[in-house]
Amino acid sequence: MNQFLSRRIFILIPAMSLLKFIFKPKKVLASSLASEEDWNLSKEEWKNKLSPESFYILREEGTERAFSSQLNNEKRKGIFYCAGCNQALFTSDTKFDSGTGWPSFWDPIQGSIETKIDFKLIVPRTEYHCSRCGGHQGHVFNDGPMPTGKRYCNNGLALRFMPE
Repeated sequence: MNQFLSRRIFILIPAMSLLKFIFKPKKVLASSLASEEDWNLSKEEWKNKLSPESFYILREEGTERAFSSQLNNEKRKGIFYCAGCNQALFTSDTKFDSGTGWPSFWDPIQGSIETKIDFKLIVPRTEYHCSRCGGHQGHVFNDGPMPTGKRYCNNGLALRFMPE
């Protein structure tokens, strides 16, 4: 008998189709509320909204010079927001001194960022962006403190800090 037309195949195909309907993935809604403002701005609109330095980092995926951000030494309690759209990204409770020269955090606020693989330095790195406006924030590395073991290395000009 032809191996492609065995009884097993005739049983498995309908069974797998049935399982697809039983274990249908559920829609997951974003953890942040829908924004009233449309963040799909043109390049010119972003240039008008941001400083040239922030535009370079947030929209062109640039990096600021190490130890140049005042937020690197920020020790007060508060929230760090995206400089592009004001979405809350990190709490001061997750900030730590990584010694790298950029503000570093061990955990973002749930649903506030999205990641992608970056090959700009040939070696793949995980880049992260604001989940609302898509603004480039920095890169995440696996050398941070517990409990996550992650280091979210952020450009200071991509953030805005609001103390409590």
